[in-house]
Amino acid sequence: MAKADGFVAVRDINPRADTHLLVLPERHVPSFREVDEFPPEEAKRMLDFVAETARKAGLEDYRVVVNVGEGGGQTIFHLHWHVLGGRVQGLPN
Repeated sequence: MAKADGFVAVRDINPRADTHLLVLPERHVPSFREVDEFPPEEAKRMLDFVAETARKAGLEDYRVVVNVGEGGGQTIFHLHWHVLGGRVQGLPN
């Protein structure tokens, strides 16, 4: 697990790729719809942490996915970013 500036990164317990990490804010935000609750500098720090997490995992080429709402595949209602590297076996929920 990695942690920085109010965000954490963990390995997904149901990986859909060779490398499948989740990056999420420590404070509760239900989904990407509410991302405007973040001040711009905090939103930038979150995106920087997503990129740093991928780099520290040794990923040069990777995919970043965020599911929004039930119709968009969101099953956990706490904002999180999927960082997927290597062979991807379908998009995550």
